[in-house]
Amino acid sequence: MSISPPELRVAIVGSGPAGFYAAEALQKAAPGVRIDLFDRLPTPFGLVRGGVAPDHPKIKSVTRVFDRIASQPGCRFLGHVRLGEDVSVDELRARYDVVIIAVGAETDHNLGIPGEHLAGSHAATEFVGWFNGHPDYAESVFDLSQTTAAIVGFGNVAMDVARILAKNPDHLATTDIADHALRALRSSRLATIHLFARRGPVQAACTTPELRELGELEGVDVMVDPRDLDLDPASAEQLARSDDRTPARNLEILHSWAERKSSGAPRTIVLHFNVSPVELTGTHRVEEMELVRNRLEADARGGVRAVATSERQRIPVGLLFRSVGYRGLPLEGLPFDERRGLIPNVEGRVVEQPGSTTAVPGVYVCGWIKRGPQGVIGTNKSCAAATVDQLLADVTAGVIQPAPSSQSPIDDLLRERGVAVTSWGDWLSLDQAEQERGAAAGRPRDKVTSVAEMLEIIRTRRTG
Repeated sequence: MSISPPELRVAIVGSGPAGFYAAEALQKAAPGVRIDLFDRLPTPFGLVRGGVAPDHPKIKSVTRVFDRIASQPGCRFLGHVRLGEDVSVDELRARYDVVIIAVGAETDHNLGIPGEHLAGSHAATEFVGWFNGHPDYAESVFDLSQTTAAIVGFGNVAMDVARILAKNPDHLATTDIADHALRALRSSRLATIHLFARRGPVQAACTTPELRELGELEGVDVMVDPRDLDLDPASAEQLARSDDRTPARNLEILHSWAERKSSGAPRTIVLHFNVSPVELTGTHRVEEMELVRNRLEADARGGVRAVATSERQRIPVGLLFRSVGYRGLPLEGLPFDERRGLIPNVEGRVVEQPGSTTAVPGVYVCGWIKRGPQGVIGTNKSCAAATVDQLLADVTAGVIQPAPSSQSPIDDLLRERGVAVTSWGDWLSLDQAEQERGAAAGRPRDKVTSVAEMLEIIRTRRTG
């Protein structure tokens, strides 16, 4: 029995950018398709809500596009539904013709060094979730009474962490930063923030606007040793042959900072290149970090790799954030590539195991759980569209068969299990409540950071 694209019943698990863009691609290619968009939280938008820094409101404006997608006929939002707890992958596959997994990468990579799990050592993902009011991290505690912090990594997340730590809290008070974070940052005693990059400035993963913002912070000196900007032959060659102008622009900024002298500002951000942490030490918490100096050399694939030397140094550190990349988590009922931290797939089609070409019928992936933590929010649009293209090709080829009609509807299943499913209308009510709470303080919103409180507000507004 064949099925046509407009007749499809699709479950999309994850309502971040990848999930919404997958829904949009389906709506455009197959008008009439019915989409249920699931999220484990009562709130949509994924990292746009829980990962974009509060002082970057323009990036969050993409939610207006997602609002339009969610409002299309045939599209439903089912919030507060946890895959693997409230419903299984197999139960979704039995009730939908197609299942698209778009859950992103929810954890971080470890450094793999002694002392990494001492008190005061944190994942950057935890800190970002904390200042954004994500329910998973709202109760986290960071000892901002320390005077020195270190951030390992040099991507945009590392830039966000450094900027939020160093920024005048008065300049955050008009954003949607979580109240608990704003209060804690107002009492911070941090004076020095170190950022460490394993390789050189040419290989830095941050974008130029994110880097430039560090030098524009009020009351903050940014320091970089000019010797760190002397390029090794492999980096010079990489820069010369690159079509991407970002490394050259970043170097210009870094050179301008290297020429500056300290102004005596109350806070200093110190940038370090070609170093890797090898150990954290302390009696009860992080007190010191040992670093090894790296040399850079060309690798066999045309890239540049870091090779440890015998040169080492130790610096005092009371707080550490590792920002060396996000990583996906395995989902029960689906294969997982432990090495890469994603669901194995070929062009978005989930396959039985890493390296296999045998597809799991009717199951697809998009976003970071498909390709790893690469790109910006907009990258998910082309990624999702490419997955949907493969999905529709499979429909045309008759690979996808309609789900059996004998199964009870998903709504009945979740109701029987007592799951407090929330709708798009419920989200709009919660959204309004947050905006009303923030208006009194001249802020765009005051985020609700507890799932229990979210559900209580939704219940009250439903009955009120």
